[in-house]
Amino acid sequence: MDLVEFDRCANVVSLFLARADALGEAPMLWAKREGEWTSISWAEAARRVCLLAEGLRARGLRDGERVLIVSENRPEWCLADLAIMAAGCVTVPTYTTNTTRDHTHILENSGACAAIVSSAKLAKPLLPAIVQTDLCRHVVGMEALPSLQGGNFATSLWDDMLTGDAQAARAAVEARLVSIGRDSLACIIYTSGTGGAPRGVRQHHGMLLTNIAGTTQVILDDFHLDRPEVFLSFLPLSHAYEHTAGEIFPIGLGGQIYYAEGLEKLAANIEEVGPTIMVVVPRLFEVLRTKIMKQIEKQGGAAKWMMDQAIAVAMRKAAGKRRLTDYPLDALLERTLRPKIRAKFGGRMKALVSGGAPLNPEIGIFFEAMGLTLLQGYGQTESGPVISVNRPRAGIKMDTVGPPMRGAEVQIAEDGEILVRGELVMHGYWQNAAASEAALQNGWLHTGDIGHIDEKGRICITDRKKDMIVNDKGDNVSPQRIESMLTLQNEIAQAMVAGDRRPYVVGLIVPDADWAREWAQENGEEGDLATLQALPAFRAAIREAIDRVNREMSVIEKVRQFAFADEPFAIENEELTPSLKIRRHKLKERYGARLDALYRS
Repeated sequence: MDLVEFDRCANVVSLFLARADALGEAPMLWAKREGEWTSISWAEAARRVCLLAEGLRARGLRDGERVLIVSENRPEWCLADLAIMAAGCVTVPTYTTNTTRDHTHILENSGACAAIVSSAKLAKPLLPAIVQTDLCRHVVGMEALPSLQGGNFATSLWDDMLTGDAQAARAAVEARLVSIGRDSLACIIYTSGTGGAPRGVRQHHGMLLTNIAGTTQVILDDFHLDRPEVFLSFLPLSHAYEHTAGEIFPIGLGGQIYYAEGLEKLAANIEEVGPTIMVVVPRLFEVLRTKIMKQIEKQGGAAKWMMDQAIAVAMRKAAGKRRLTDYPLDALLERTLRPKIRAKFGGRMKALVSGGAPLNPEIGIFFEAMGLTLLQGYGQTESGPVISVNRPRAGIKMDTVGPPMRGAEVQIAEDGEILVRGELVMHGYWQNAAASEAALQNGWLHTGDIGHIDEKGRICITDRKKDMIVNDKGDNVSPQRIESMLTLQNEIAQAMVAGDRRPYVVGLIVPDADWAREWAQENGEEGDLATLQALPAFRAAIREAIDRVNREMSVIEKVRQFAFADEPFAIENEELTPSLKIRRHKLKERYGARLDALYRS
């Protein structure tokens, strides 16, 4: 595969059509239908994309107009995305967890004049927003839509959009693509709102093509290229990470995309599908690590001994302190423990790529110990999103995010902020000149992340500029590091720490539900989590877990006091983003008074 192809390609749709012409009847998109995996071929996908594009044009859409997609991950999401671009329009992905208020904000900000929605369930919060804003002229339902009184818009069914002359539709699309270049706007992806109202990032075609050229180079240089590469899509496609790495990257590689049935069936889907590459967020790695450790610990005996040895070997390797006895031990683990773990991941996984949030190095070392290659990447929506990724040939170091990718120029500002330049950088925020000017200065994207570049050219991130806690003595404290260490404890599922302009750090804790049940049984207690949290002995057990973390922390990082949250942080209560990052501003709004009280106790 020649990377120059990506440099010469004018837009994402042209790349897709070229792959479809080359791969023909080979499968491209897979989904479960009545319990069986069924596929759509590259040729059939191209046919549907062109028909859908012309269907949108026939319903009055014009160049540059914005179209919402409101759908769970499924083959139709990919087809809709490509069809919108092929129609000369701009994709506006939205989260399936959006409320009517969220949809209203995005409709008003983007000025979207059409929407494609997958089901009646997801249409329920969307349609009132469409009526309220009165901007959408047309709504397409992948399935039947509910009736709604009022509303100045027409509706169509997905299947009705797939009629017509496929050859004529292809010719019309190709004629239109001549005027769509690398600088043309491809999509507006709204940030997940960790610090306030989401902002629309203007992603152009060249940005996406540069991103997949860089990620493809990693595969070509550090791994062997399989035909086909197999991806399992489960992170929200409305997030830039999955949109680029889970959709456009596989298209660039000519790969196959399987759509997971949901997080609850993810483990089974991984074993069934046998993906070769997966893009994952750190929170999922934390959950998988806990499950694997619990399963092995229950087996006890030799299995527990081998897991402990594997972790010890991996930690010594990471610290550059390998022993001679580690080599035969490694060989033993390769014949015993690791094949069983790899089988749980489908048996042919070449790389698990972590992104979307910082990964605790201990998590990375654990998966390496289990015989899986874990690559931590770094980026943000404003950069397409990938800026860098760890690479075996550069040496994987779990407390770094690897060297910059092909096409990404990185430098560190005087105050430690990471700056990025290149075609992968956005053209600005949609309808937000002030935010654009703040983020883009002299051609450089100011990421808001603090870090440095090590002796091997790998980026090391220490914190977020805006998330940094500055205590009352002026000391800088990294909240993410403390939170990550807290959630590694068996007793703690989620944590947020605070302490800005305060004398010390305090924590908001969500106990681990499984651990809490076991504690209750062992201590002869009954009741729900709220009841347990009121017990002094239960609180003391959580305090002990926090103190274990404190022993590894500096004086200014120690969590001196803590309070319990009323419920887990979740997407549904708007305390987690869809990519499972905590929304600090939401938690501070809800629990600010409780945290403030910890300074008076």
